Amino acid sequence: MARVCQLSGKKPKVGNNVSHANNKTKRRFDVNLKTKKFYLADEDLWITLRVSTKALRTINKKGIEQAIRDAAKKGTLHA
Repeated sequence: MARVCQLSGKKPKVGNNVSHANNKTKRRFDVNLKTKKFYLADEDLWITLRVSTKALRTINKKGIEQAIRDAAKKGTLHA
């Protein structure tokens, strides 16, 4: 499964490991994803999302319904 946040759309970034001798080898910076269940009160429904920890902070601040609405409006919602 792709390591993509379902709410924010964050994806892994690519960079380099740099040794003391300045040798460079490719590496991936993966997104810190957590699988979390959320309760939608207006629909009386539990949903499971794979979200980044930054998206969890956004959900804690705005609420799950508002966060989903904002993600859908921006076009970053991956279901």
